[in-house]
This record gives sequence, C-alpha cells and structure tokens, in this order.
Amino acid sequence: MKIFYYNFAMNEMYSMGLSLHSIGTVTLLVMIFVNLFILLSFKEFEKYKRLMSVVLLPLTATILGFVVFTGVIMMAAKHLHFSVENIAMILISLMLIFSEIKRSKYRGRDFDTYKPFARRILQIEFVSVLIISIWMWIK
Repeated sequence: MKIFYYNFAMNEMYSMGLSLHSIGTVTLLVMIFVNLFILLSFKEFEKYKRLMSVVLLPLTATILGFVVFTGVIMMAAKHLHFSVENIAMILISLMLIFSEIKRSKYRGRDFDTYKPFARRILQIEFVSVLIISIWMWIK
C-alpha cells in the first residue's frame, strides 16, 4: 500500500509541475506580447526606459525565472533524463536570457534606432516560445 501511495503522490506532483510550467509559459508569452505592445505604443524613449527598468524587465525576468525553475524541477523529477525537447527548452531559455540582457543594455539614445532593434528581439522571443510551446502541448 505504501508503494502505491508513493507512486500516486509522485504522479500527482509531476502533473501539477507540468501544469505550473504550462501556466508560466503562457504568462511569459503574454508578457513578451505586452512588452512588444508597450514598445510600439510609446513615443518618448525616457518614459519607456523608466517603465522598462522599473516594471517590465523585473516582471519579465521573474516570469522567465519561474518557467526555468519549474523546468528544472521537472527535469529533477524525470531523474535528469535529457531528451531533444528538454535540450531545445534549455537552449531557448538561454537565448531568452541573453536576448533580454542585450535588449536591456542598449546604449543608444535614439528611440528610432532602438525600436526596430527591440521589436526584432521581442518578435524572435515570442515566436520561439510559441513554437516550443505548441510542440510540447501537441506532444
């Protein structure tokens, strides 16, 4: 009876972890879209930089951290079994982290040059997260 309970509890924990990971991924998609929308709607660079540094960047980093953390927990639950899907998720997570660093460290002063640069990064992030999410959800 004890072994049955242990397996049931592990299955429930794994199922809950997958649900939390999916919710985090959807929230990350929404946050990337919000970042893109705000970028395109702002006209003044200083106001945008202030909003980005105070609200958008910390919120995006927190959500990305949540997705990475739940992914690490799920990898531990699978006894660190690496599959093609897991490696793709790890690579996309690293790409998201580095692209957000690159976007936040922009040194230019002109909003007209920053907008296309940041829009391209956000679009790549959105499409890559969407593609990997659809791949995992239909699997």
